Amino acid sequence: MPQLIEDYALIGNNLTTALVGRNGSIDWLGFPRFDSAACFAGLLGSDRDGHWAIAPLRAHAKSKRRYREGTLVLETEFETDEGAVLLIDCMDRRGEHQDVIRIVKGLRGRVPMHMELVIRFDYGTAMPWVTRMQDGRLRAVAGADQIVISAAVEVRGEDFKTLADFEVEQGQTLPFSITWAPSYTPVPPVFDAVQACENVARAWEKWSSKHKPRGQYSDVIKRSLITLKALTHIKTGGIVAAATTSLPEEIGGVRNWDYRYCWLRDSTLTLFALMESGFTDEAKAWRDWLLRAVAGSPERMQIMYGVAGERRLTEFELPELPGYEGSSPVRIGNAASEQLQLDVYGEVLESFYQSRKKGLPKMG
Repeated sequence: MPQLIEDYALIGNNLTTALVGRNGSIDWLGFPRFDSAACFAGLLGSDRDGHWAIAPLRAHAKSKRRYREGTLVLETEFETDEGAVLLIDCMDRRGEHQDVIRIVKGLRGRVPMHMELVIRFDYGTAMPWVTRMQDGRLRAVAGADQIVISAAVEVRGEDFKTLADFEVEQGQTLPFSITWAPSYTPVPPVFDAVQACENVARAWEKWSSKHKPRGQYSDVIKRSLITLKALTHIKTGGIVAAATTSLPEEIGGVRNWDYRYCWLRDSTLTLFALMESGFTDEAKAWRDWLLRAVAGSPERMQIMYGVAGERRLTEFELPELPGYEGSSPVRIGNAASEQLQLDVYGEVLESFYQSRKKGLPKMG
């Protein structure tokens, strides 16, 4: 079952994001974009709506977690009576292929573990066909989506789930991964998940090292900048307001909106934060996204746009999902994109003023 929202941590690859619970379950993930239909929608329903859990078999394991310094690589440490295990989570991208990497490391003793993978495309409504390939990996296909599953342990199919029971001992490393690609393209090749995770960590460390510490809140500021970067689409420069849809303003309420879009109201503060922190490339990419998004007649300017500047963000409801802690309806799209809010003209002008003041290069 879903956890409290404060018990989730964010991982991502600058194309999309996932939420990892303190219990080792990924309960939210959509491919290939931030605003794509989720293949793990358990956050807004239950485990049967899609999730991927890896955790000690024994209930009530103690856990603590942290991000690796300067990165978006998440480390969750579980402690049981049998020993201790480290679960490392991150995301990568390789051309049109996107990976979720999970690495289990034995820290102490010998710990029984359990894995449960439930893939349900299109917000929990599409159950894929799962087949085993000659190289031992699994391939799950439904509609335009395919996910290839790789595991360092023996897995089995049961009750339309992919399951594994295994043990990890001190010094042992067991990699797991899922890779998304369009279903009409070749199956993604095998890759070294452990090495890929190290590459991801180094890339984040290199990026975040451009931030020069200043003052007592430097660590918090760096973590906030990493989060801004995680919500930035690497190709379009658009920065989404959130990784999720339909989390309620109050439990049981109906004010449950889709925030996986780019708000112009955020633009000035976002630009200022990036430029003041030395991340000129990201600031320019966001400024250029803004210019493309608002192009056209000024009177038709919207308060928000899609990740690539899309204007039609038609809102509809998903009755199949009960919502976070029963807070319905679950909404996709955002009808507020059709509202007239006059303040956005000031925010856009302020964004362009700040970008010129800070000497951002011209678009192009």
